Order: sequence, then C-alpha cells, then structure tokens
Amino acid sequence: MIVLILLGFVGAFFGYRITRQVVASNETFSLPGDPVLTAPEDEEQDPESEATPKPTEIPAAELPKPDPWDGISRVNLLVMGLDYRDWEAGETPRTDTMMVFTLDPLNKTAGMISIPRDLWVNIPGFDYGKINTAYYLGEVYNLPGGGPGLAARTVEELLGVPIQYYAQIDFQAFIDFIDHIEGVRLTFDEPMVLDRLGKWNTVTIEPGVITLPGDYALAYVRARKTEGGDFDRAARQQNLIMAVRDRILEFDMMPKLVARAPEIYNDLSAGIQTNLSLNEAIKLGWSALEVDRGEIDQVIISNEYVTLGKSPDGLDILRPVPDKIRLLRDEVFGEGGALSPVAEGEFLDLVAQEGARVAIRNGSYQAGMATKTAEWLTEKGFNIVEETNAEYTVTTQIYVYNGTPYALRWLADTMGVATVNIYNNYDPNAGVDIVVILGDDWVGQNPIP
Repeated sequence: MIVLILLGFVGAFFGYRITRQVVASNETFSLPGDPVLTAPEDEEQDPESEATPKPTEIPAAELPKPDPWDGISRVNLLVMGLDYRDWEAGETPRTDTMMVFTLDPLNKTAGMISIPRDLWVNIPGFDYGKINTAYYLGEVYNLPGGGPGLAARTVEELLGVPIQYYAQIDFQAFIDFIDHIEGVRLTFDEPMVLDRLGKWNTVTIEPGVITLPGDYALAYVRARKTEGGDFDRAARQQNLIMAVRDRILEFDMMPKLVARAPEIYNDLSAGIQTNLSLNEAIKLGWSALEVDRGEIDQVIISNEYVTLGKSPDGLDILRPVPDKIRLLRDEVFGEGGALSPVAEGEFLDLVAQEGARVAIRNGSYQAGMATKTAEWLTEKGFNIVEETNAEYTVTTQIYVYNGTPYALRWLADTMGVATVNIYNNYDPNAGVDIVVILGDDWVGQNPIP
C-alpha cells in the first residue's frame, strides 16, 4: 500500500499507468488490449503439478468496471508479488506473496492479512489448488481479469470479503522504491543470511539496527530459510511495510519525494500493475497515512489456522480451517470481532447474521430427533437447510465445510461437542456450511423443551 501511496502521488504530475480491471466476485471482468496467453498442448508443465488444470467454466468477457472509491467506504486491496524462479525462467509466474490490505477511512483503522502460498483452496473454475496458482491460471488461460482477476476472486471466496482493487509489484520496482526513500531501517535480533538477486550476492547481517538498501530489503522479504518458513517470511514482509511507513512519516519525506516525482514515476510505473485510478490512488494514499500506527492490525494465516496435508498429486499443502480464518478476518475487518463472552441473545444475533446453512442428521436411537432439533434451532434463528437420518453414533459430531465460526461455536457449546468430534472438511462448493450428526448423547441430555 505504501508503494501505491507514492506512485499515486507522483502520478499526479505525469499521468498514470492503468492496467486490468478487477471487481467483486459476483461481477465480471474485462481485459481490453491485453495480450492473449494460451496453453498449447506441448507447453512445459508447472513444476509443482503433473498437469496444468483445465478450467471448468469461463467467465463472461464483458464486465463492468468497479465503482470508483468514494474515499469514505471501507476499501480492500490485494497486493501480489510474483515468484522469482518463474520470472527468472521466463515462465508464466505464480504468486510468491499475497497480502490483503483493508482501510476504513471513517474510523481511521487499517489492517493487513498475509496469505500463505501453499494454502489449498477452491480456485473458481478450476476446482482445488494451491492459492499461488490462481494468478498463473488466470494468465495462462487469458481469463477475463487475467491473473489478478482470478487471484482476487479466489481470495474473496477464502475470506468472504470483496476485493475492490489489486496491485502486482515486480522486483525492480520494489528495489527502486526502497532506494528512493533512502533505505528502510530494521532491527535484527540475531544474524540473518540475505540472498540478494544474482550469483555470489549472499551476505550475513549481524544483530543491530540496520538501514537496508533496496536489494537487501528485497532479500529480507523473500527469505524463507528460517524455522517458521513462509510464516516467518510473512511476518517480515509486514514488518518491512510498517518500517516503510515509519520512514516516510518520521523523516517527513513527502516534500522531497514530490520534488523528485519525475524520476520516481519513471522508475516505478513500469513495475506496478494496478486497477486503481490516479484519483483513487491519491485519496487512498493520504487516507492510509492518516491512520495511527496503533490502529493498524497485522495478522498472518499461520500454522494455527491450517492443517498439514497432501494434494491428490502428492504436494505438501496447507488445508485452511475456515471457522478460524473467518474469526481472524473479523479481528481485522471489525465484523463482530473475535468470539468473546456475550449474552446468548447477542450471540444468536451474530449467528443469524452469519446465515450458516446447517444440516441436521439423526444418528441416534431416537426416531424423529432430526426434525425436533431442526425446529428448535430454527426458532433460535438458525438456517436449517436439511433434516435427515445418518448412520448410528453414540457421540454427536460436527462437520465444517465453510467458515461460519459463530454458528459452529454456539452449536459446539450448546451440544457439548468436544474438539475431537469437530471435523474440518473445507469445501466452499458444498451445499451446506455445517453438518451436525446427532448421537445418543444429545438424546439423553438436551435443552429442547
């Protein structure tokens, strides 16, 4: 976001490079004048898959542009960095970094959510895959909106929030930007190896407060060889973003940057693709700088929000735990906040707003228990979409297919379902969000009148 602030500002003097258009997931896209990228049969395959997936659907080609940002409404921006290995090999790239920024200009709050590249998600039109392949697939198949469009739609489906804008930043633009602000100051608590682009460029940074130039800063945000792997890297990326913000504000750099606008714009404009207009970029930039540092939430979809798994073709993947991810989202977007002790009526209001599609299946010895439970839950405000029978079970079980944390929390607490009997079967294409299989324990002890 900080890069866009600067680019938008200097763009006021020299025009602006606007590329693809991207809109919310229930809208469409257009790519006038974009080059056509095809996937011939003999094309070299993605090194992380046995074969390039084929789309099951192609969105309509003519789509409306997003409504211009009014400077008042909450705005969400997806920032993407591309995989250096793909870029170096001259191949259609995957995303190496995905981060969602959100800004609420009225309440002067902001936040960022880092998304791991190996997250196993539903990619619209392509079934499941690693989230870092969404950009690649959108480019290879020349889909409306291209790589940014498909990446944005995939993130929208994961988080359940609209993505109005995107920005894809290349390596050189990042390096040039850091150099234009005369480096970025970071604190190193222990030695860190930085592998700069090119051969024989590896260096070790010793502990202390160090001001990194652009090429060192890029190596810092790309480094993975630490104990936490990609999760540590996401934390470093967020740390650098905040350090850039501090650098601009603490050193009152805007007047100097404006004076050098021609040079800066020339360096950066070719390396940033975004669907922000000039006016939107300027408004967004100034609004972001007005947010107090303490009002910027920083979160990462880390190991506590995923489970380890294998893809059908044997790749290591991260399976999202949807209810936990939606709660994390709520912390940043302020849509109810994290779960906390509230009155039952207030909690059920959150459940009703969430509108989880719940299936009730009777696996107990008591006939008619599904109907009786479904009627009771409907009175509580639940959206019951199915009531039927299941195989016999002593213990009540809950299966989660999509992120509806408030419904899950209330059902688990009320029905006394232990964590070991809650199963994460993430599938946003399922016809339900939660399936409850009633066991004998529910028959023997339930609060239904």
